[in-house]
Amino acid sequence: MNAKNSRGVPRWLRILVPAILIAAWLAAGALGGPLFGRVNEVSSNDSTAYLPSSAEATQVQKQLTNFLGDDAIPAIIVVTNDSGEQDSSGAKLNEQAVGQVQKLAQTLADDVPNVLASSPAIPSEDGKALQIFAQMDTASDISADVEALSAHLASSLPEGLEAHVAGPAGFTADLSAAFAGIDGVLLLVALGAVLIILLVVYRSPILPLTVLMTSLFALCAALGTVWLLAREGIILLSGQTQGILFILVIGAATDYGLLYVSRYREELKHHEQKWDATKAALKGSFEPILASGGTVIAGLLCLLLSDLQSNRDLGPIAAIGIVFAMLAAFTLLPALLYAFGRTAYWPRKPAFDSTLSAEDEMPSKGLWRALPGLVSRRPRTLWIGSVVILTLATLGVFQLKADGVAQSELVLGSSQARDGQKILAEHFPGGSGNPVYVIASQGKLETVGTILEEHPGVAGVSVTATDSPAGSVPFAQGALVQQQGREAEPTVADGKVLIQATLNDTFDSDAAAKTVRELRTELAGTALVGGTTATAIDSNDASLHDRNLIIPVILAVILVILALLLRAIVAPLLLIATTVLSFGAALGVSAIVFNHVFNFPGADPAVPLFSFVFLVALGIDYNIFLMTRVREEALHHGTHLGISRGLAITGGVITSAGLVLAATFAALSVIPILFLVQIAFIVAFGVLLDTFLVRTILVPALGYDIGRKIWWPSALASGKE
Repeated sequence: MNAKNSRGVPRWLRILVPAILIAAWLAAGALGGPLFGRVNEVSSNDSTAYLPSSAEATQVQKQLTNFLGDDAIPAIIVVTNDSGEQDSSGAKLNEQAVGQVQKLAQTLADDVPNVLASSPAIPSEDGKALQIFAQMDTASDISADVEALSAHLASSLPEGLEAHVAGPAGFTADLSAAFAGIDGVLLLVALGAVLIILLVVYRSPILPLTVLMTSLFALCAALGTVWLLAREGIILLSGQTQGILFILVIGAATDYGLLYVSRYREELKHHEQKWDATKAALKGSFEPILASGGTVIAGLLCLLLSDLQSNRDLGPIAAIGIVFAMLAAFTLLPALLYAFGRTAYWPRKPAFDSTLSAEDEMPSKGLWRALPGLVSRRPRTLWIGSVVILTLATLGVFQLKADGVAQSELVLGSSQARDGQKILAEHFPGGSGNPVYVIASQGKLETVGTILEEHPGVAGVSVTATDSPAGSVPFAQGALVQQQGREAEPTVADGKVLIQATLNDTFDSDAAAKTVRELRTELAGTALVGGTTATAIDSNDASLHDRNLIIPVILAVILVILALLLRAIVAPLLLIATTVLSFGAALGVSAIVFNHVFNFPGADPAVPLFSFVFLVALGIDYNIFLMTRVREEALHHGTHLGISRGLAITGGVITSAGLVLAATFAALSVIPILFLVQIAFIVAFGVLLDTFLVRTILVPALGYDIGRKIWWPSALASGKE
C-alpha cells in the first residue's frame, strides 16, 4: 500500500517540490544573511524613544529639540590628578595644570572627530577636579567616538592627570559596546552550544547540521523581515530585542526540528518510501508544532498591550521569528530530510519493517522505559513531592528585588562611564551632567525657577539661553544672573522656556528619583519634568503596569488555546497551573542566586514579565508535545497506558529540546547587560525545571492519578482508564 501511495504522485513532482522549497529558503538566506552586522543601521537604544507617548518624560523629550537641537548628545569629561601631588594650597590641581586643561578644552571640537562643541573646564569647589561638557554627534558611531575622545585625552593631558568620559554619551557608548557582540559572539556561542547538544543526541554528522541549517535560515528570513520593517519606521528595534530574537528563533526552530526529526524516524520504520514517511511525519508533527508555535505567538502578541514601546515592538518582532521557525520546520527541514532520506540518520539508519507493532515504538531499555513504570506505581507520591519541591523554591520570590536598577549598573564588568560618574559625584553635585529638564511657559519662569531653587534636593538651577557662551545662565534668587551688565535672555520656543536643575544626588539614585517625583507633584499643572532620571521613573512605572496587566491576559489566552487543542477543560487548567508553579520556582531560585551568588544590585521591573512570557509560552510547549502524543495514544490504548506510552515515546526528544532551548537562552549571558544575563539565567533554569521535573514527573503523575477525568468534558473522559 505504501508503494502504491508513493507511485500515485509523479516522480518529477516528488523531486520538484523539495527542490523549490530548498531554493526558496536559499534565496531568503541570501537576502537576510548580509544584514547580520547591519542591524545598528536601523536600531536604537535610546530609552526615551520607547516610553509611552503620554509619559511626561516623553513630552519633555519631544520639546527638547526646540532648545538643544536634535543632533547632539552630551559627554561629561572629568579630569583629576592621579599622581597625588599637591600645590601649596592643598588642591590636587595647580594653576598650571588647570591652564593646560583649559587649552585642551578649547580645541576638542577641532581635534576630535564628531565633537561638535565643548565648554570651558569648570573647576570643582574642592579644587581637585575639572569638568568639561562636550556635545557629540548622534549621527555617528557614539561608541567609536567616545573611544577616540578618551584616546585623545589620554595622549594630550599633562603627565599625572587622568580623564574619564561619563554622562549620557559615556553610558550610551558602554551600551553600544556591550551590544556589539550580538551579531558575532552571541550567535557563535548559541549555534555552537546547539551543535554540541545535537551531536551528542543524534551521534550523526548529518542530522545536527541539517537541523542547525534550518534554524539559521529561519533566523536569516526573520532578520530580513524585521530589518525592513525597522528601516521603514514601522517598528523600533533595540539591541536587547535583537538578542532575544536571535536566541528565540534558534531555540524554537531547533525544538520544532527535533520533534519532526523524531517523528520522521518513526515513520521511516513504518513506510518503505520516504515520500510516504514525509507525509506521515508532517501529519503527526503538524498539530503539536502549530499549537506550540501558536501559543508562543499568542503570548508574545499580548505584549502589544504594553505601555512601553520597547515591549510592544518585541511582541511582533519575536512573533515574526516564531513564524519563520515554524515555516522552516514545515518546509525546509522536511525537504532536506526527504533529499537525504535514511542517509540523514547515518550511521544508525532506520530500516523499514512491515511487521513493526505499536509495542516496538516503545524504548527497549533505559530511563524512558523505566520511568513510565515508576509513574504508574506511585503517581500520587510523585506529584505531591514535586509540588512540595516547587512550592518551597517559589518562596524565594519574596527576595526578588525587581523595582529597577541604576543606569550605571546596566552594563556588567568595567565601565569608564560608571567610574567617571563616581568621580564626578565626589567633587561635583551628584547630578552634574544629567540635569532635570523642566519645560514651562515663559510667564511661569520665575515661579518654576524659584520652586526648583528652594527644593533641598536641587544643587543649582539654570535657564537655556542661546546668547550665552555656555548655552545657559544661572538662575538665582528669582532672576537670571546678569551678564555684561544686563539680564540674559532665555531661549523661547512656542512661548516656553527650558529650565535645567542639577540635583545633589547621582542621577540614577533612589534619592534623585524621590526628588523628581516631589518636583512633579509641586509643579503639576504648571510645568513638565523630564530628563534621564524622569525617564527611568516613567519606564519603571510603565513596566509595573505592564506586568500586572499582561501576565493574567497571557494565562487566559494560553488556557483557551490548550482547551481547543486538547478538547478538554481539566487538562488545560492543570497544565497552566503546573507551568505557573514552575515559573514561580524558577523566579524564586533565581532571586536567591542573584542576591547571594552574583550580588546583583537588583532587577528591572520588566524582568519578571519577560521571564513569564518566555517561560510560560515556551514551557507550555513541552506539555503540548507530551499531551498531544498522550491524547493520540489514549485514543487507542486508554488514558493510563496512553500516558505511559506518551511519556516513553516523547521523553528523549522533549528532553533534547529542553536542553537546546536552555543552552540557547544561556548564551544570552555572553552579552554583558544585566537585564539579558538575568533573563538568560531565569529562562534557562526554568526550562530545565520544566524539562526534568514538571513534564517528566509532575504532569504524567498528576494525569495518571486523575485518570480519564483529565479529558473532561471530551468523549475521552468516559473512555477506558
